[in-house]
Amino acid sequence: MSSASRPTRTGLTALALSTGLLLAGCGGDADAGAEAAGHDHESAEAPATLEGGVQEGGMQLVDPYQKPDFTLTDTSGAPFDFAEQTADGPTLLFFGFTHCPDICPTTMADVMLALGEVDPAVAEKTSVVFVTTDPARDTPEVLGEYLDRFDAGLPTQFIGLTGDQEQIDQAQLAAGVPQAQNGGESHSALLLLYGTDGEADVAFDSANTARDIAIELAAVAG
Repeated sequence: MSSASRPTRTGLTALALSTGLLLAGCGGDADAGAEAAGHDHESAEAPATLEGGVQEGGMQLVDPYQKPDFTLTDTSGAPFDFAEQTADGPTLLFFGFTHCPDICPTTMADVMLALGEVDPAVAEKTSVVFVTTDPARDTPEVLGEYLDRFDAGLPTQFIGLTGDQEQIDQAQLAAGVPQAQNGGESHSALLLLYGTDGEADVAFDSANTARDIAIELAAVAG
């Protein structure tokens, strides 16, 4: 069963956030994944604390993640060039699998709610990309049926991507997150938000809310 452990937001270490070491799933060698990712993001900041101690927004990356360049297969069976085909607006990128019982559907549901909260013009130009970590089971057809549960009624259609295992591994490395383990069931819990400048200054995990995502989407698109 998938699960995720997360330190308190104020106690989040820079290393854990900056190398993508927020894993959903059972077990896995996170340190090995960080070394493989080859990124050296030095620090991160928690969201601003509002009156009453309430924090809103995503986790700010002081050293931004660069938008990766990879090509996988979309739900129609066509090649999808991630960097090129998401260049015109904000992009949300998540690695997960359709059989996940908790982290993945919760994240997609939060994205769905966030897109329903922002200006429709912002939602329309936002790309939401879900890359499977379980390509053996997540065919284009399976991904399409899964994502249709979340994007119905929205002005943008969620994009599901798959490929062979080597392609999936390389996509994760390019994105700067550790490679999924345990047949794809232990995977990064980070949802990355890229602006049109090709950088992700903000990330979210299972402790964030749809409201946090909506706030940052509006800021990136503004």
